Amino acid sequence: MKKIFNFSPGPATLPYEVLKQAQDELINWNNLNFSVMEISHRSNDFINLLQNIKQDLRELINIPSQYDILFCQGGARTQFAAIPMNLLFYNETADYANIGHWSLQAIKEAKKYCVPNIINPVKKKNGIFYIKKMEDWILNKNSKYIHYCPNETIEGIAINQEPTLENKIIIADLSSSILAKEIDIKNYGLIYASTQKNLGTSGLTLIIIRKDLIFNNRKKRQEIPSVLDYQIISKYNSMFNTPPTFSLYLSGLILKWLKKIGGIKYISQINKQKSTLLYSAIDNSNFYINKIEPCNRSITNITFYLKDKKKEKIFLQKAQENGLFYLKGHKVVGGIRASIYNAMPIEGVKILIDFMNDFEKNYV
Repeated sequence: MKKIFNFSPGPATLPYEVLKQAQDELINWNNLNFSVMEISHRSNDFINLLQNIKQDLRELINIPSQYDILFCQGGARTQFAAIPMNLLFYNETADYANIGHWSLQAIKEAKKYCVPNIINPVKKKNGIFYIKKMEDWILNKNSKYIHYCPNETIEGIAINQEPTLENKIIIADLSSSILAKEIDIKNYGLIYASTQKNLGTSGLTLIIIRKDLIFNNRKKRQEIPSVLDYQIISKYNSMFNTPPTFSLYLSGLILKWLKKIGGIKYISQINKQKSTLLYSAIDNSNFYINKIEPCNRSITNITFYLKDKKKEKIFLQKAQENGLFYLKGHKVVGGIRASIYNAMPIEGVKILIDFMNDFEKNYV
C-alpha cells in the first residue's frame, strides 16, 4: 500500500502505534472480552482509566494540585460560552484578544454573556503580519480575565511566548498547541483544548482550571446549563452525563505514547525541527511565500501561498497524487496549509518539501 501523509488540521493524523493498539483492543479491552465502548462509565475499569489519564496529564504538563482537570463535550466552541457563563456575573466584562478566526468566534459567543473589551494586536507591515507584545495590549482595568488563542490554525499565526500579564487571570484556547510544546500552567487560570489535533480524536474537550475559579463565593448565573457548570462537572468527576468513552480511551493511549517517546520536552524539539525545515523551504524559494513575521509563526500549522495563485489547484492535485493529503488552506484565507502536529513524522515533512521543490522546478 502506498504510504500517505495526512496534513489535516483536525481531526488530525494519529500515531500509527496508537491506532494499532486501539485496533488490537477493539473487541477485548483490558482482558474483559468486550470493547471499551461497551462498558459502563461507572465501572471500576473505566474510572481507573479516567484517573490514569488525569495522572498522565499531570505528569506531562506538570499540573499542580491546585488545578482541576475536567473533560467536556461540545468542542472548544462550547467553551466559548461556558467560560463567560462560569466566570462572569451579569454586566461584568473581560478582555478578549482578536488574533484570528477562532479568537473572533470566541468573541462573538462571549458577546451573548458579557460586553467584551476587544483587543486587536495583529498588525501588518509591508505585507507581513505580526502580533504586538502582550505587555503593550490595552486592557480594561475592570476585566475579570483575558482570553486569547495563542495558535490560530487557520491563519498560521501564533504567540509563541508564555503570557506576561501580571495580576490577570489568563485563559487560553490551546486546541492546536496542547502537548506540542512546554508551558508553565501556573501562568494560566484556565486552559482548554479540543482533543482532535494532539490529544486524540474528536468528541472531547480538555479543561485545566485553577480550583479557586471553580469553587468560590461569587454569585452564579441561574441559567447556566448543568452540563456546562464547572462546579457540577468537577463534583461528578467529568461524568455528570455519559462521557465519550472511546474518545477518552484514545486520549489515554496518546498520553502513554507521548510519555514513552520522551514527553513534551522531546516532542517540542521534534516539532521545532519540523517547522524549521518547512519554513526554510518556503523562505528559500522564489515560488512560495509565507506572510507572517518569523517570531509569530505557528509551529503546528504552516500556511503559505504560491506566488502564482492560479497554480494552487494543480499543486493540491499533484500533492494528493503523491500521497500528501489535506493541504488545502481554509476557505477564509485560501492558500496552502500543512498541519504538522505531534503525530506527523519528520519523514512526512521532508517528503512534502521534496514535492514542493519538484513542483517548483516543473511549474516555475
